[in-house]
Amino acid sequence: MELSPASLSWVQNAYTLVFGGLLLLLGARAGDLLGRRKVFVAGLGLFGLASLLVGTAQSETWIIAARAFQGIGAAIVAPSSLSLITATFPAGPARTRAVAAYGTTAGIGASLGLVVGGALAYLVSWRPGFFINVPIAIGMIVLALRFFPEMPVIRGRFDLAGAITSTIGMGALVYGIVNGGDHSWLSTGRWCRSSSVPWCRGAVVPWCRGAVVLAVFVLNEWRARQPIMPLRLFASRARSGAAVARLLFAGTGIAFFFTTQFLQGVYDWPRCRPASRSCQ
Repeated sequence: MELSPASLSWVQNAYTLVFGGLLLLLGARAGDLLGRRKVFVAGLGLFGLASLLVGTAQSETWIIAARAFQGIGAAIVAPSSLSLITATFPAGPARTRAVAAYGTTAGIGASLGLVVGGALAYLVSWRPGFFINVPIAIGMIVLALRFFPEMPVIRGRFDLAGAITSTIGMGALVYGIVNGGDHSWLSTGRWCRSSSVPWCRGAVVPWCRGAVVLAVFVLNEWRARQPIMPLRLFASRARSGAAVARLLFAGTGIAFFFTTQFLQGVYDWPRCRPASRSCQ
């Protein structure tokens, strides 16, 4: 199964957009309203199933849809794990050590995953890099059910409008950026006449649509009683600065994507397979 550079970018973007758009709604908010352990276990199950679907993908549509599904599981697991830590360990040295261990494990996992995933892709295939998530998810579910107690829930409501508009708005902006590299950045005419995909080619129209939808998102967050992104948080310089720093840090994911494409497409690495006796 061979994918174009634009399709490869969507294998990553589908996961990232769904994960970011549903992070607060499905993860933090669902854990508060439905029970943190229950939501954490459900997220692990979805993530493991999605990883299996990605590893068995047979087409472009299949793998992109499965990656989006994987983003749903990640949006549930990520905040639920932190909320379980803060609820299990009291404030003080114990919680500090627990959060530090969480951050250390996440950093080691991200670094080790690049090495292990690259080695598996080179020696076997890219598919085992996703299959390996399945037994890990099953083991985590067993451990969570055994060691995490069920916690009380609170009353509240989901901000569906906020989650939907943020996901669609960011998706439209990223779609314009991705397609702008393959077609004209300022293309607005002949839209949808020669396109073979549901969305149309070019960049201007997706950007405009994304800007409109994100404006609706901001308006919703301003008026909603329980928004997923309270705008008052940005009144704090510390929070705003942290958000900007996190946005810049997200560029590392972009670097990973383009670095691998550059090394494979320009330098033609690796130039030999393990089964080959000689390298060029």
